[in-house]
Amino acid sequence: MEITTLLQNEFAVEFESALILEIADCGELRTIAPHTPMMEIGQEISRIPLLVSGSIKIFTEDASGDELFLYYLEHGDTCAMTLKCCTGKKKSTISAITDEETTIIFIPVQKMDEWMVKYVSWRNFVLDSHHSRMQELLEAVDSLAFMNMEERLKKYLHDKVLVSKSAEIQITHAEIARDLHSSRVVISRLMKKLENNGEVVQSRNKVSLPEYAQKLK
Repeated sequence: MEITTLLQNEFAVEFESALILEIADCGELRTIAPHTPMMEIGQEISRIPLLVSGSIKIFTEDASGDELFLYYLEHGDTCAMTLKCCTGKKKSTISAITDEETTIIFIPVQKMDEWMVKYVSWRNFVLDSHHSRMQELLEAVDSLAFMNMEERLKKYLHDKVLVSKSAEIQITHAEIARDLHSSRVVISRLMKKLENNGEVVQSRNKVSLPEYAQKLK
């Protein structure tokens, strides 16, 4: 599908027709495999990502240099951290990796300020992105500060199911442990507890949440 048609199908509600044509003219459409690094901390930012499908996990680092999972980007999202770095011409403060096969339109950062003035829809999109990501950051902080590991694990699994739009997710205990900044042994013990309680069903490298099986059909 050509990029103009794709934009019209996916973003006609968000963006003016003239902006869609400009994005189509300067944007680069790419489909990227799962688990592909998209951004590293300290990297210079030259493009703004606009997600068409799939999802991306966003991380930061703690004082020891270990990764901390923050939130997901999904359909229709862009990265507010990227936008912030663009406006200040700073290097990235986050790292990002695709969580599944993901289709993205990459927009040159030079268009950021131009479109903020030129298009109301772009300005609203940027402001809404900042607001949404701030809410997710606050949820991440609340999770770290006030939830125990079992509660954080449940929230993580629920969020992942909602992002993937499937009650069955492909993931290992080691991946969950990395994202939650825990150990595989702790995660395995808690997953077994959730399984015994009927909250999850486990098989090799797969986890299902029966609660969502009907909701997501």
